[in-house]
Amino acid sequence: MKSTKIYFPNGRGQQLAARLELPVNRHPHAFALFAHCFTCSSSLAAVRYISRELNLQGYGVLRFDFTGLGNSEGDFVDTNFTTNISDLVAAAEWLGEHYDAPALLVGHSLGGAAVLCAARMIDSVKAVATIGAPFAPDHVSAHFAADIDQIETEGEATVSIGGRPFRIAKQFLDDLDQQPILEHIKDLGAALLILHSPQDTTVNIDEAAKLYTAAFHPKSFVSLDGADHLLTRAEDAHYTGQVIAGWSSRYITAPAAAPLRSDKEVAVRLGDEGFTTEVMVRQHHLVADEPESIGGNDYGPGPYELVSAGLGACTAMTVQMYARRKKWPLENIEVHIDHRKDYATDMILVDKKPTKIDHFDRTIILTGDLTEEQKKRLLEIADRCPVHRTLHETVEVKTVLG
Repeated sequence: MKSTKIYFPNGRGQQLAARLELPVNRHPHAFALFAHCFTCSSSLAAVRYISRELNLQGYGVLRFDFTGLGNSEGDFVDTNFTTNISDLVAAAEWLGEHYDAPALLVGHSLGGAAVLCAARMIDSVKAVATIGAPFAPDHVSAHFAADIDQIETEGEATVSIGGRPFRIAKQFLDDLDQQPILEHIKDLGAALLILHSPQDTTVNIDEAAKLYTAAFHPKSFVSLDGADHLLTRAEDAHYTGQVIAGWSSRYITAPAAAPLRSDKEVAVRLGDEGFTTEVMVRQHHLVADEPESIGGNDYGPGPYELVSAGLGACTAMTVQMYARRKKWPLENIEVHIDHRKDYATDMILVDKKPTKIDHFDRTIILTGDLTEEQKKRLLEIADRCPVHRTLHETVEVKTVLG
């Protein structure tokens, strides 16, 4: 997933740092705005993984650092929940001016409470997703409960949150107390998805129940069973992104046949890590990768596996098409394929002439009341599928720089 670093001004004239990520065809069907958790930043691994999943489903994603955090300007001690909301609105305005205003808001922890409050201030929002969010913003004060007396009496204190020092001022606590979160939830005006882990020890899942009870339909809840608050396991973060992308499609409709904005049939873009690669075929998105054993992340099938998949799909389609034309009783067809080649060696020797032969071991399972003669004929037809024939022909690849 490639990202572009940008800066935009908040309502107080400070520059906020952000990353903008577009699908491989660079023409998203909608934009999502991501609000990170309390004292975190937009570079948190979970934020990146969730954004990646949204990206793969055609969303453009803007993830930014709140004032005083990450690479954004300003002092954290001068911020509060209200400034977080205004930062979100500023981010949405920047998107609207330069691309399209966000249709989806995603917020993690206190960022989830912030998007619930900001949603009604952003007319373009159709769906809101919260992850491990508290019902009341002042729930965050539990992070520094032992320091509240000092903050109240001295006006501020340096507290430790996640092993890092932060200055918290009394105005921050006062602002949290004054937030009418219930009014915002009841006046949301958008579909709501609440994601929360029963094992969350930072924000208890009872907070999710309060959110769900307060909200009007359409509302949904998904349990992130086994996940921790920060979604530190990559599989939890990826799952969360996939759920949000799938759920939001009910409320944010992609074009029926969004064209690939390219003069080629397929667009491919290498990501920032390992061999993880985005692939777009017309409006269809998928991920290619390599196994961890050769340095990949194993987020998707490898290139040779995609070739095998193409051969298998073409085989099944061709055999079914022939059987239907003949009106033969073929009920189902399965194609199982193995590709044999020392791929790790092949990667190392890409600049040398290949010395190995590719072998595709294909097994076809036909289901139906077919005669032996019909099965034999269908096996012959399998060898005539277009992809099979392409693999047997002399293939020329013409490459130019774009």
